[in-house]
Amino acid sequence: MSKIINYKRLPGWHTRLHNSFPGATFIVVMLKQKKLNRLLKIIKSTPTLIITIVVASGSIIAPRVSADQFDAQITALQQANAVKQEAKSQLGSEAASLSDAMYKLQVQIDALQSQINTNKAKMDDLQNQIIAAETELAKQKVILGESIKAMYLEGQISTLEMLASSKDLSDFVDKQQYRNAVQAKIKTSVDNITELKIQLKEQKLKVEQTLNDLQILQARIDTQRAEQARLLSLNQSEQNALNVQIRQNSQAVAGLRAEQAAANARLFNGANIVLGTACDTAHGDTYPSPWCSSYQDSMFDSWGMYNRECVSYTAWRVSESGRYMPSWGWLGLGNANQWDDNAIRQGIPVDNSPRAGDVAIKNSMPYGHAMYVESVNSNGSINISQYNYSLDGRFSLAYNVSASGLLFIHFP
Repeated sequence: MSKIINYKRLPGWHTRLHNSFPGATFIVVMLKQKKLNRLLKIIKSTPTLIITIVVASGSIIAPRVSADQFDAQITALQQANAVKQEAKSQLGSEAASLSDAMYKLQVQIDALQSQINTNKAKMDDLQNQIIAAETELAKQKVILGESIKAMYLEGQISTLEMLASSKDLSDFVDKQQYRNAVQAKIKTSVDNITELKIQLKEQKLKVEQTLNDLQILQARIDTQRAEQARLLSLNQSEQNALNVQIRQNSQAVAGLRAEQAAANARLFNGANIVLGTACDTAHGDTYPSPWCSSYQDSMFDSWGMYNRECVSYTAWRVSESGRYMPSWGWLGLGNANQWDDNAIRQGIPVDNSPRAGDVAIKNSMPYGHAMYVESVNSNGSINISQYNYSLDGRFSLAYNVSASGLLFIHFP
């Protein structure tokens, strides 16, 4: 069913799109941008509608579709895997950077530990020197005490008595000089030892401060290293999650390929298939470049369908033969299982009887498959050419294909 709707003459158009014309194909003309946005929301929420919108400028906005559901799903999964692989590669680079940062931080930690060990040894040595100085100081104090005691006793004797008890004047002088010398020596020893003890304690204090600073710096760097290790662990978890997703997508791709292979095997059961390549002129492929020489599904052909798909190839063969090929892809009607309905709506004959030059349609697969009939055999089987039978965008030939279950579009 098809309707041509003028927006201005259709009050309540948004309700009628949902209720009045289920499953219809609409062409909405002279639609302003504001109304167009509202219509696109309805299209999005109503996937069963196929709508072509012609705006005031005359441009066409329509969904573009590929020929095969399996190919679309496989391509989507492969693209998703490519994105995930890129993310994984970036995570790998980040992990390498984190590992390098952790290594450099560990080098700093090790260097600081070496300095800490050196300063601890220095502090232990200073502590031993302080103990030795304190021992010597205690010894000198004992000596000083004895000397002071002796001098105190001598101090009880008057100078005249000391002079009288001396043998002569020189003996008196010697005793006085000796006493003065002992006093000076003891005082110097005590002063030196006391000064040494003060210096040792100051050095010990500085070493302790240095050691404390080194330990704080080491703890700070160790915290940074722990944070880098945490980030690396998260990074690895993300990589593991991506690996799981990539593996699941790869398994899904394998499943889809197996499902498509099974569907193709049923379709071509008993047929003789010759697999070729893209742009396979050696086997009679006339599909032109750049469509055949570019990556599959990387561009659209003249009818709005993806390159190196079954429908793109058959559209080319119809057009190459001089017949009119409608732009079904641009209208959002490019899937193979839509072609027979498209043809009937446009008055193009469709039946179960094959003729050379027909497009054969298999509707049993989710999005169908289109083949070009090269010739019809006496037993009713057909010989066909096609693209993407092997799911990799290649050209192939198939002989003695059963016509049972196929529809044939007789393009005039």
